[in-house]
Amino acid sequence: MTTSLPAATSVAGRKQALLTIAAGATLRALPRIPDPVKRLLLAGRSVTLDGNTLDTTLQLMLAGQRAVGLDGLVNTDDVGAARAQLEALAASFRQQIPVAAVTELTIPGPAGAIRARHYRPLGAGARPMLVFYHGGGQVIGSLDSHDDLCRKICRDADVHVLSVDYRLAPEHKAPAGSDDAYAGFSWAQEHAAELGADPEVIAVGGDSAGGNLAALVALRARDEDIAPPALQLLFYPVTDYAAQTRSQILFASGFFLTKRDLEWFRAHYLDGAGLDAADPRVSPLRAEDLSGLAPALVLTAGFDPLRDEGRQYADAMRAAGVPVDYREYGSLVHGFANFFPLGGGSAVATTEAISALRAHLARR
Repeated sequence: MTTSLPAATSVAGRKQALLTIAAGATLRALPRIPDPVKRLLLAGRSVTLDGNTLDTTLQLMLAGQRAVGLDGLVNTDDVGAARAQLEALAASFRQQIPVAAVTELTIPGPAGAIRARHYRPLGAGARPMLVFYHGGGQVIGSLDSHDDLCRKICRDADVHVLSVDYRLAPEHKAPAGSDDAYAGFSWAQEHAAELGADPEVIAVGGDSAGGNLAALVALRARDEDIAPPALQLLFYPVTDYAAQTRSQILFASGFFLTKRDLEWFRAHYLDGAGLDAADPRVSPLRAEDLSGLAPALVLTAGFDPLRDEGRQYADAMRAAGVPVDYREYGSLVHGFANFFPLGGGSAVATTEAISALRAHLARR
């Protein structure tokens, strides 16, 4: 497979993007390497922290990342270069999972048209729909960076997926992205039948920053008294931008998402936005009342700086009477749902999560 280099905005950015492609080439080989060989390449060393042992495949991935000089999700202060790096990394091991159809859409938003992508499952008859928001710290990420994950959810959960390309910071500060996310959910409610989906079973979901948006959409749907989502699918969500948790300290570096990444994202998203980091319009864990929310499937990773706030949000919703299915994958890192093509624990966890999504929506 030939991978083209996305345009970056500086020489340094293009160099980093090339390194990202090199890392991606290494990642493509991981599923073909037997576990004993992986352990041999790691000289028999394992990483155990806070009672969890890091998945061997991810340990080797992180070692390869360090070998080409990368540390963390963002390795530049140039926003354009950071976006190019993620696109290059995602493209380097994309699988192009087949689904019945993929359609590019434009839907109305509060500040103009919003791009969206509709994935249609195989088979006849109305299926549930998942309105999906990609991760990337509200700054990077796109429909393309999460195309494979949306395809896998569509195929394996047997659901329609509407992926919404919300506005990103720093060009658009908070709460622009969540306004677009809500507009996407509202549009899906009105047009699901036209897309062949069941208008009575529409869930929201996303990973990381996208999980944050899904949680905010669920809160707003409750407060504005519209039909609630059938389910919240929250992969390692950001739930409290003001948090200083133990997991942020334990996993501050070396496990794909770093504390520096979190600070960089937060600054671009909130500085100059007129919203405090503890404002419940960006930090759902800070909401005074979590009762009456849609049921939630919350998934966290053991080696993730966001682990604790995801766990806390699950606990807070459950304490407020919300049905919560919480699953923590102790051996994995942030972003594991996008790493399913690498095999190992990421593939197992992603398959299990999608199977749980399908089961929850079937009960709805």
